[in-house]
Amino acid sequence: MDTPVVKATNLVKIYQTGGLPVPAVRGIDLTVRAGEFVAIMGPSGSGKSTFIHMLGGLETRTSGEIWLDGKRADTLSESGWAVLRRQKVGFVFQFFNLVANMTVADNVELPALLGGVSPRQARERREYLLGELGLTERAAAAPAQLSGGEQQRVALARALANHPRLLLADEPTGNLDSRNTRDVLKLLGQVHRQGQTIVLVTHDARVASMADRVVSLLDGQIVDDGAIPRTRRRPSGTAGDVVELHG
Repeated sequence: MDTPVVKATNLVKIYQTGGLPVPAVRGIDLTVRAGEFVAIMGPSGSGKSTFIHMLGGLETRTSGEIWLDGKRADTLSESGWAVLRRQKVGFVFQFFNLVANMTVADNVELPALLGGVSPRQARERREYLLGELGLTERAAAAPAQLSGGEQQRVALARALANHPRLLLADEPTGNLDSRNTRDVLKLLGQVHRQGQTIVLVTHDARVASMADRVVSLLDGQIVDDGAIPRTRRRPSGTAGDVVELHG
């Protein structure tokens, strides 16, 4: 069987608050195979963001194991995680995290260049992604000149720039209006159909409806993990275009 893209085994995160242990994630097991799109849902405080941040090495785990592409990752140093993210992981945050003193074009090209592709390939990838997200005319702008929706679409383009093995997204449509949400979902649908593995935290049922599986968290534990019915969509693949559910 194919090696999972990401595998978490008995993953635990306990914060210390005023000397008291506060468990955020309590023994999660999750396996995501190549090409899967997994949506993680749950109420506020259920551990969703903590969990996905641990999968990308942005939070250290208290105990448990994280495997990426068949290699143990949770024991890596901070610099080791940084190299792994550069090579294999794209991350989209709710609050963009763009480099303020770089243009949109440079923000999107940077991960590909750091990943070792040629400047020409990085430029072609950037032009494709910005075109798909309706941002071609904003390529020379600075992040501060963009709306929140534009910044989030740039952040998604940046995360996809060097064809990451795994795309992690934490509420990527949380600050977007419906039109910008549609653009983001359309691109996510396209890259998923091209084989992109995606793990995405969301509270939005429209976003979750695009996934292959929905994992529900409550109090730091998985309470449900199931495939959702296949949806037949119009070619745009946007949420809201679902016209029929069938088994």
